[in-house]
Order: sequence, then structure tokens, then C-alpha cells
Amino acid sequence: MLHRSTSYFRYLLLAALGACNSAPAEQPQEQAATTEAAPVAEKEVHLSADELRVAGVRTGRVSYQSAAGVLRVNGSLEAPPQSLVVLSAPLGGYIERLPLLPGAHVRKGEAVAVVRNPEFIQVQQDYRQVLSQLEYARAEMERQRQLVQEEVAPAKNYQRAQAEYRSLQAQRDALAARLRLAGLPVRASGAMATTAELRAPISGFVRHVRATTGQTVTSTEPVAELVDPTHLHVELTVFEKDAPRVKMGQPLRFTLASDSAGAEHTARITLVSRAVDPEARTVTVHAHPDVEDNPALLPGMFVRAAIQTETGQPKATTPALPEAAVVDFEGRSYIFVQPNPAQARYRMVEVRRAGAVENGTVPVVLPATVTAETQVVTTGAYSLLGKLKNTAEE
Repeated sequence: MLHRSTSYFRYLLLAALGACNSAPAEQPQEQAATTEAAPVAEKEVHLSADELRVAGVRTGRVSYQSAAGVLRVNGSLEAPPQSLVVLSAPLGGYIERLPLLPGAHVRKGEAVAVVRNPEFIQVQQDYRQVLSQLEYARAEMERQRQLVQEEVAPAKNYQRAQAEYRSLQAQRDALAARLRLAGLPVRASGAMATTAELRAPISGFVRHVRATTGQTVTSTEPVAELVDPTHLHVELTVFEKDAPRVKMGQPLRFTLASDSAGAEHTARITLVSRAVDPEARTVTVHAHPDVEDNPALLPGMFVRAAIQTETGQPKATTPALPEAAVVDFEGRSYIFVQPNPAQARYRMVEVRRAGAVENGTVPVVLPATVTAETQVVTTGAYSLLGKLKNTAEE
């Protein structure tokens, strides 16, 4: 019985749509009056006041958007290389403390990890020994200088002492730089440090933590990755055939794929790659957001962008409706129109989707009977479809 009712509904639906498409765009007043007085056809839904309130039906007019002069692409938010830092232990060692979590904020110069290494003692010892040798070499160089002035010793002795002194100076500077690199104190006396602090070289947040407390790492193994999000850029992928349309300085709008509200952000193209990916046949395009320091923008977020490839204001010619206005049934798309705003009577009309949903709207191809003045159901279309199906099954 259910199959028979469904078949009957399909037959009536196709017949109704055929009649709708073949109807003239304008009707004489007498014919229109006759139509309004006739019983409700299967392609129409009539709601009572209570049903209208429950369904929450709202109507609006067809809007028009510009398809020409706009290139729609996808991409992601990325940080430039100078804003990405891989933190490591320059001399390696044992991770004694690592109080980091992904997403945690860090300040430049803040201690983010503590590393222990027995070699730290050896480096400090070498530094202090060189300081002692340097003191003796300075005195010896001065003594040889005086002997040369008194013509008691040859000049080559002074030159040799001077070279030794300069060599020890170079060793001292190298060891001091190594101590600073490892995060160790540079001092001539006092207790020797067995641990070193790893400090954040930039302000930002922790992107990844690559090590754990108790792990032994080498100088080439990453401990954590930090990123500065204040200078993000939009990295877009453009197909090879569309690349000639993209140029430096063009404005664009983009939305975050994760933002259900579809808030728009603006940017401007700053770089168009001259290399084509041999596999994907695409080029990479970079753009700078007009507002860079935006807490809603994070590295790695996927974006949908619309690049304005033509100057001026393109003419809006493509009909567009809210996504909720277009309903799908048995592989086809439909909308509901309200012929008479004074009556709660709605007619179902077949349409064709002409593109992807963007910012909550979808471009469509409308029949000639739907004009810019036609009232289209923008909210509650699926409720009307359900009512129509129930009516047909009864």
C-alpha cells in the first residue's frame, strides 16, 4: 500500500511540475480568479494558521550574485618561516622538566624546558681553564714586549707570545658562546651548573610538543615547535588554467571552513608562485589578511576564498537563494513559492543547483515563472515538503 501511495505521489508530482513549466508567465484576471477558487492541487500546500506557526515559514525574494570576475578557491592559514621555531637542546641531554602543552601561550625569553647533561660541567671547566691560561699569556706577552724594547730579547719572542694570547682569546670567546647557546651561565668562578634552561626565542604559542620528561635528546632532535600567529598569511591553491587570472594586489574575501556563521575576512594577494605542481597541476598563491592580529585566525585552519580577478563592481546576474530554501527530493531540487502573499498557499517548483553553497547561499537556475518579485520560502521549506508528501499519501 505504501509503495502504491508513493508511486501515486511521484506521478502527481511529475504531472504538476510539467503543468507548472508549461503554464504561461501571465494569465488573464478571469483565469487567475478561477485558479484561486479551484481546489488545492497536489503541487501546492495550504497551511492553517496553527500549521503556519509551527512550521515557522518565512519568505523572501531571490537575490542575485556575481559569478563573473570572481575566482573561488580553497586553501589554509599558514605562518611564514620566520614565525615558526623548532626548539631543541643545542648540546643535547636529559629532559628534566617540560611543562608545555599544545596551544599554551609562551613569551619571548620564557624558560620552557630544563635539560640536564654531564657535558655541561666539562664545557664550564674548559672555559675557566682558558681564562687562567689567558691571564698568564697576557702577562707573558707584556714581559716579552718590555724585553724587546730594552733590546734584550728578539722580536720573534714577543710575536709568539702575542699569537698565543690571541689564540686563547679566540678559545675563550668560542667557549663563552657555547655556554650561552646551551643556556649555561658564563662566569669565571662559583658553582658549576648541571642543568640548562631552554628559553622561547619568540612570543606565540606551542604548536607541537615533540619530547617527554625523562627522554634523552640529541642536539638535532626537536623538543617543541612554537609559532607566532601575529603574521599569518593565506595560502591558496589555484588550478593551472586559472593561474593567469590571478595577479599581485588583487583583493579577496575568505571564510573559515570551521566557522558555521560564515564570517568574512579580507586579504590582498602578495605573491603568486611561478612554479606549477607537476602532479596536482596547481600553483600556490599567498595573501596577507587586512587584519593580521585576529585571535580567530590560527595556523592550519582551512579557508574558502573568493578572489576578485576583475576591477570594478561586476554585475550581479546569477540567482541565489538561502541554502534552507532549496530542498532535495528523489535526486531533484525544488523550492516553494507563495503566489499570493495574503494566502498561506505555497507551490513547489523544480530548480537546478548552479554551484556550491557559500556563505549560506546557493546559486540556482530558475524557471521563467520565478522572477525577482516572486516570494520564495526561505525558512520552513522542508516542513512544506513533508506536508506535501503526507497529503499525497493520504
